[in-house]
Amino acid sequence: MLNIFARASVSRVTDPIGALLVRAGLTPNAMTVFGTACAVAGALWLFPTGHLLAGTFVVWGFAMFDLLDGAMARARGYGTRFGTVLDAACDRIADGALMGAVAWWCFVVANDRIAAAACLVCLVLGQVISYIKARAEAAGLDADGGLVERAERLIITLVGTGLEGLGVPHAVIVALLLLAVLSVVTVLQRFLAVARSSATRAEEGG
Repeated sequence: MLNIFARASVSRVTDPIGALLVRAGLTPNAMTVFGTACAVAGALWLFPTGHLLAGTFVVWGFAMFDLLDGAMARARGYGTRFGTVLDAACDRIADGALMGAVAWWCFVVANDRIAAAACLVCLVLGQVISYIKARAEAAGLDADGGLVERAERLIITLVGTGLEGLGVPHAVIVALLLLAVLSVVTVLQRFLAVARSSATRAEEGG
């Protein structure tokens, strides 16, 4: 949802940076892999060891590299199909590492099984939300939108971990329960979008 409203504003900031990086000889794919590797390493190192605030800033900072690879592709004047697949795969890897690391913190450090269960639900539903869109697009259908796309999932999760890291009690479990509910709604929204798109295509074909 934020993608719709914030894309133009974000591009005004990231596009000049992307152009600078391309002139420096870097490629969008290299930026994708670098940002993902660092986000995964930061999440798996910092969250399970209880460093919630540091983990929040590290993961958020390197997640921003996901914005730069698109800006670099635009500055270069073209993207590639491989780059599109790589970007999507790396997003899933980074999201899985983040939610897995937070689940570990919930289980081992906080000893909060409810929060851990909510985190695992969010992990699965986050993958399903993205999968529905990918499969719909492969079938020539539309499944865009929904309350919590990747940006919203990251924001809600990292706000929770960041506040907990600052000493706000129960911030993580509140964020995860909220995200779990919104993720269920988003899955349903995407299935409805696919159903509407399929019906429209059937009418056009008939």
